[in-house]
Amino acid sequence: MTVEIKAPTLPESVPDGTIATWHKKAGEAVKRDELLVDIETDKVVIEVVSPADGVLQEIIKNTGDTIVSNELIAKVEAGAASAAPASKEEEKKDAAPAQKTEETASAPASGEEPLLSPAAKKIAEENNLDVNKIKGTGKDGRVTKEDVMEAVANKSAAPASTDPSANIDTSSGRVEERVPMSRLRAKVAERLLEASQSTAMLTTFNEVDMAPIMELRNKYKELFEKSHDGTRLGFMSFFVRASIEALKRFPAVNASIDGSDIVYHGYQDIGVAVSSPRGLVVPVLRNADHMGLAQIESQIRDYGKKAQAGKLSIDEMTGGTFTISNGGVFGSLLSTPILNPPQTAILGMHKIQERPMAVNGEVKILPMMYLALSYDHRMIDGKEAVQFLVTIKELLEDPARILLEI
Repeated sequence: MTVEIKAPTLPESVPDGTIATWHKKAGEAVKRDELLVDIETDKVVIEVVSPADGVLQEIIKNTGDTIVSNELIAKVEAGAASAAPASKEEEKKDAAPAQKTEETASAPASGEEPLLSPAAKKIAEENNLDVNKIKGTGKDGRVTKEDVMEAVANKSAAPASTDPSANIDTSSGRVEERVPMSRLRAKVAERLLEASQSTAMLTTFNEVDMAPIMELRNKYKELFEKSHDGTRLGFMSFFVRASIEALKRFPAVNASIDGSDIVYHGYQDIGVAVSSPRGLVVPVLRNADHMGLAQIESQIRDYGKKAQAGKLSIDEMTGGTFTISNGGVFGSLLSTPILNPPQTAILGMHKIQERPMAVNGEVKILPMMYLALSYDHRMIDGKEAVQFLVTIKELLEDPARILLEI
């Protein structure tokens, strides 16, 4: 029986996708739920698996082809794998006595390239990883996509400059490598360029004394972790809660522009910018105004893990009324974040750094953080933007006000 393999149904915000990698060739045996192909969209990579045991009969859409929702991409002959005759070469191997141990059989021979899945190879190349230094956990020592993702997260692999396929100018020792830009990174670049060209973007700055939040966190972090099943208390949840209260007071910052209309949102869906091996992604905390600190921290942690593993879904990254970006985790002291259209504002967090500050006529060393609010001046006046940022500053410097909503 022939089973048609179709592209998944894509949401309205994603018009099409691209065939990124086929993990099987036509004529190869496949098992039920075995990964067949990766489809790359502007937001995520979607994995398509085999619906049944059998043989991949025909590949209709090749690597690099553009597909739309529910388009036929391949065919599988169900039940054909068990009936497929072994080749003469395979019969000879089966007849020969097994002289290798399981350990030596699963490892590649000395001097050979490690077994590598196409998806793993693509990600390794994009991140300049040396696959020879990645331990494979798949069958026969194969380096899987998960192995490469883990290597990316740990930053343990060597640069790809040792890759013999790189373009090397032997006369000068200068190395160049040309790789195609992924759809996700290309889409991010397109949206950032669009935001800078189509909005009247302006940034206002302030600074916040992080001492009260740090003292509160140090006092209750152990009790908080025990009370909430191991969820750690970080700084991001305080910023999310402070932003929610500020958004309620300044609805224009929580609005979006749709053509010549202004859309005021009666809810707060907070996007959190997260770095992933394939580029910047912004998963959304939906109905964040109904979430407590523990829920926020837990959801952000889950999003971070999914982003590193490439497992974020399109639904998890769709929407959002306001975005928070934390460049401070990478050491950024000050920046001007770019808007995430159609949103009209984005908050930038930065590194906490001790600085001498004048407090009541005295100089004190305080842990300070610069805050940046980029906003669309077509929608938000400078007065509103400044007051919004000051509100966040005041809420963070007196955390009790977040709980009391004052």
